[in-house]
Amino acid sequence: MTLSKLPFKIGIHPINWVGEDVLEHGDFYTYEQVMSEISKLGLKGTEVSRKFPSDPVELKKALAKYQLQLTTQWKSVFFSVKENHEEELEAYKKHVEFLKNFGCEVVSTAEIGGSMLNQDPRRGIDETSVVPLDDDGWKYLAEGLNEAGRICRENGMYLVYHHHAGTVVEQPEEIDRLMEMTDENYVFLLYDTGHGYYGGNDPVTLLVKYYDRIKYIHLKDVRQDVLDKARLERYSIRKSIRSGLFTVPGDGCLDFKPIFKILLEKQYKGWTLIEGEQDPLKYNPYEYAKKSIAYIEKTIANIKLENMVHDS
Repeated sequence: MTLSKLPFKIGIHPINWVGEDVLEHGDFYTYEQVMSEISKLGLKGTEVSRKFPSDPVELKKALAKYQLQLTTQWKSVFFSVKENHEEELEAYKKHVEFLKNFGCEVVSTAEIGGSMLNQDPRRGIDETSVVPLDDDGWKYLAEGLNEAGRICRENGMYLVYHHHAGTVVEQPEEIDRLMEMTDENYVFLLYDTGHGYYGGNDPVTLLVKYYDRIKYIHLKDVRQDVLDKARLERYSIRKSIRSGLFTVPGDGCLDFKPIFKILLEKQYKGWTLIEGEQDPLKYNPYEYAKKSIAYIEKTIANIKLENMVHDS
């Protein structure tokens, strides 16, 4: 079994090399090094890294040189405050235009109001708890997302909401509320195995429940011992990441076999990106990616073999 024979596309996030929340992680990498190693792994899809060229022309040249396809770029939104909508939607339109120019099909989107991600200006640095949204906050978030999702659809793209650790949409009831309050024609889901598990979700249950609205996937594993300690000692998100909370599929506590089985049965055709988000000096991103790819190939090959035996 090789990745090229899968019905869905496998890529990798440059966050495996260069941290986005923990900025010292991989700050020594150049974009050439990151793109070169992704290319050597035989993977084609990747997201934007803070190390990538910011100029669209230069970015296109770099992607073409390493034969890579841009899949999306994270877009923070602050829709939970009504007064922000006009400015936020204007910024969102520009982001959509930027990604459309690269042939991206989805826009990774997450609300930062009340989060621990050091982006809500009303909060301190490295908070250790989320401030939940009140009813008005939820109403305004849903309204903003519906409008942003409409912008995406008008441009032939999808808004995929990233349920993210340390934000107001991470727990099962929060994901449920978001899905119920938003328009299914405009707001879709970025399914993230690691962030889902961190938020108290069973990854398989989450995948089955919202499969019809899932347009993009992050494959991330979790180290259970680190998660347990982070919960007990109330780590901030950055401390959790620094402590090695996340790793690549096959290196943590999650069982990806039932996840891949569902994706194969339903013939998922979108992008799935491998994510590790850990210190590259401790966990070499290229080597860990190779091991993860081998794990994914072996797991899927075993599923196919079991299906053949069952059918016979």
